[in-house]
Amino acid sequence: MMISQFFVLSQRGDNIVFRDYRAEVPKGSTETFFRKVKFWKEDGNAEAPPIFNVDGVNYFHVKVVGLYFVATTKVNVSPSLVLELLQRIARVIKDYLGVLNEDSFRKNFVLVYELLDEVIDFGYVQTTSTEVLKAYVFNEPILIAPARLQPIDPAAIFTQGAKRMPGAAVTKPVLANDPGGRRREEIFVDIIEKISVTFSSSGYILTSEIDGTIQMKSYLSGNPEIRLALNEDLNIGRGGGGVSVYDYRSSSGSGVILDDCNFHESVRLNSFDSDRTLSLVPPDGEFPVMNYRMTQEFRPPFHVNTLIEEAGRLKAEVIIKIRAEFPSDIIANTIAVQMPLPNYTCRASFELEHDAIVGGAEHTLRAKLTFSQEFHGNITKEAGPVSMTFTIPMYNVSKLQVKYLQIAKKSSSYNPYRWVRYVTQANSYVARI
Repeated sequence: MMISQFFVLSQRGDNIVFRDYRAEVPKGSTETFFRKVKFWKEDGNAEAPPIFNVDGVNYFHVKVVGLYFVATTKVNVSPSLVLELLQRIARVIKDYLGVLNEDSFRKNFVLVYELLDEVIDFGYVQTTSTEVLKAYVFNEPILIAPARLQPIDPAAIFTQGAKRMPGAAVTKPVLANDPGGRRREEIFVDIIEKISVTFSSSGYILTSEIDGTIQMKSYLSGNPEIRLALNEDLNIGRGGGGVSVYDYRSSSGSGVILDDCNFHESVRLNSFDSDRTLSLVPPDGEFPVMNYRMTQEFRPPFHVNTLIEEAGRLKAEVIIKIRAEFPSDIIANTIAVQMPLPNYTCRASFELEHDAIVGGAEHTLRAKLTFSQEFHGNITKEAGPVSMTFTIPMYNVSKLQVKYLQIAKKSSSYNPYRWVRYVTQANSYVARI
């Protein structure tokens, strides 16, 4: 696989990082890419696809925390490999900088360019392993002050009882030490689930799916062996419709049932079939221990009902009811509700309850619409569907759990946290009208 250029752009189109490896793509590729992405209107789509061609140049891009990671080439290459490369470059840079944002890039541009020169040589990929790169990268990261990490990632702040987990801890570089030069002997485990749910106009669930990952970030010196225990009633591979690549099934036939999963290359599955434990030697940096998918029926975190009522020749009212189906001690945040309206809508006024959305509560959004022309036919065919995005800390829908984490090498300096961070996020949450 060969690429010609790699660059990172801000949301405004500012060129943050640029590397031209082969000098075969015309100048101005960054402006061409940003203008094309910003004003994309081809094929009836509002957003540019991850891959497109302009004047014989192939552009590949992924968007990570608001930044565009882009690669260009004039030759025929595997699209999936280039997109995976861009994701891995973003992950490696995050491992070394601690946090991905425009400020951290600009303060560490020397380190970033050193990383890029080791990852890619003359357009050819060399390595994307954080652990391997440690032997070749010598610049120290410049840490960004916690107060400047804005906006704060809501998924990085969690509480349990009177204790608060330091969310900023996992935004530090893998090479960073505590004040005084001591190595921070810590390990963090996150279970992050992105759910997709589609409701019918009457509120019934039409489709539902969970894409989850067990994410780990290790600061342990000496790379000791780790044992991670999952639910004993975990089943992988659904009966009847097909068999998963990892067709491990318990005799009970109940509990947490995943459709399929895959594991990081460092994970050993010797005892997984018998006691649902994973053994691994964690590499430096952040990596997914296990990815999984679940389409078994589950209780979605929100139930959405929508209704449009005509209120005259040029007026209508939209009523959206959202009921939180999770426990009352959990609070959802960063909630956004979107609904496309007919193109002849000229004014909309809203009535919204401003209380926090806690488990068990129901909130109603009312929107009064005024149209510039008299509508004909059914408004519901020209409006909607309603979509939601949200984050729910310390909650996961699948009920997959990490029961315990053991470090084979005993050391008084190791400081593994005694709980796991759970996060549920909306990947696609849609209610038809």
